[in-house]
This record gives sequence, C-alpha cells and structure tokens, in this order.
Amino acid sequence: MSDFLQQMAASSRERLDSARRARSEAALLQTAHSMAPAPRLITNPARFDLIAELKLRSPAVGQLKAGTEDVAARVTTYARAGAAAVSVLTEPSRFDGSMDHLEQATKALAPLKVPAMRKDFLVDPYQVLEARVAGSGGVLVIIRMLSRSGIQEMLECARKLGLFVLLEAFDEADIEAMHDVLAPAPVGPRAGAGPNVASATSAATASGASTLAAPVLAGLNCRDLATLQIVPQRLFELAPILPTHVPRVAESGVATPEDAALVAKAGYELALVGSALMQGGDPHILAAAMLNAGRRK
Repeated sequence: MSDFLQQMAASSRERLDSARRARSEAALLQTAHSMAPAPRLITNPARFDLIAELKLRSPAVGQLKAGTEDVAARVTTYARAGAAAVSVLTEPSRFDGSMDHLEQATKALAPLKVPAMRKDFLVDPYQVLEARVAGSGGVLVIIRMLSRSGIQEMLECARKLGLFVLLEAFDEADIEAMHDVLAPAPVGPRAGAGPNVASATSAATASGASTLAAPVLAGLNCRDLATLQIVPQRLFELAPILPTHVPRVAESGVATPEDAALVAKAGYELALVGSALMQGGDPHILAAAMLNAGRRK
C-alpha cells in the first residue's frame, strides 16, 4: 500500500473507532433495515454515463470550492444534467468531506431518483452501514486497502443493503485481484453484468434505460499514488485487462468532452468526473457535453 493510502487508512480507522463509540453496529443495522430501499443505479442504453463528484479539496490540486458550497444545489445540477450517480467525498482531512455532505446530497437527489455514492477510504463494513443510513445508494471500495476476505465482506454487506459498489483498481496487480474477487461469484445477479443486460423497472424499461440491482462496477483510477498526479494513458493501457462482465468506470483523467469520447471508445461504460466539474464554469453544461460526446462513440 502506498504511503498516501496508509495515511488515509489510519485516519479512516480513527474515524471508525469514534463512530463505533457513538453508535453501535446493531443500532445502525436496525436503522438501515427500517429505511426505504436505496435508489438504484439507472444507466443509459447508449452505454455511457457519468458519476459526477462533489469534492471540495483535492490533495494534488488544492482547494476546489469553499466549505460554504451549496451541496444540494450542486448535486441537483449534476442529476439534471444527466448524471447516473453522484459521488460524495466524506473524507475530512485531505478532501474537506463529511457525512453531513452525504446526507445533504441524498436528500436533494431523492426526488430525482439518482443515487449518491459514498467516496472514502473505507476499511470496515460498519462504514458501508453508515453510508446506507445516510441515504447512500453506493460505496467506493479500494482493492489495495483490504485483504481479499475484507473485500468480500464489504461486497456482501453492500449487497445485503442493496448498494452498488465501485471497486477501484490502480494498476495491473489490483486488476488481477479484481478478477479473483469477482470471478468465483460476481456480486449481485449476473444480469448486472452490463448496462443493457440488467432487469429494469417498468419506468426504466419504458425509457429504454436499465436498472442495475446492486451491481459491482470495475473502476480504474489513473492517479499515480506516489505523486498523486493523473496519468490518463493508464486508462487506455489497462482497459483491455479489466473484467468485461461488469460495467467499467474510468476514474480521473476525464476533464473534457473529448476525454469522455476517448474513454467511451476504449470500452468504459461510465466515467467518474470530479475536479473538472468542480473547477470549471457551468457544471450542467460540461456534464451534459461529456455525456453527449461519450454516447456518440
């Protein structure tokens, strides 16, 4: 594990210990089971979608937006532009994120039926439960931070809660581990293998969209963990070895509509876009342009 991920894991465990002292896992589970089902991830039949991200700070770039950012307004803008999901940073020390941001986002997105995804350095299923109780429809799981059994525990917890999982790899070794984790028994129904094969709700069927029932997504993050710089070429070099029975997600390195078109052509069904949407002008215009470009591949 890189120094950066080690630091993030240590910080995550400190937050985990604090949260457990404040609220038992049994209490969280009881609340989670009393909630309405999480919003499903609905993808477009054109086979390209965005996971748009709320991120106030980047360790590589610095401050992206002030702490006074209107979370509800921004995530609503993303959803109305066509984002299939919204990623919300909840890591406080390096990204200025919080669980409060996730709760604000899920409340704003609920009427639009767009799921929020908790993006953090999760180390324990308790944190998946936290995400569900906050209203999240999905979570990020970083392969390199967990043992194989730890990854399976996170996937199983998410499956039981009806949450989708973005399983994140950074290099060939991570992708090999991803194949090992997913090959024996892909989490969720086999129908969740691709955006056009999943069983759909009646509303989604009518619109031609597909509803993925708690799928696992195969993400490739092209950020170099040693320098924290983005290396976009990795998205294209490693795309051929990603699993093909689950939707693939290009993470980092997508900043323009032209980038979206290139990753779509390389076989990615989704792109996670954060800094570009946070730094640029009108996020609605940029997100919509990326979607249009990716779907014209």
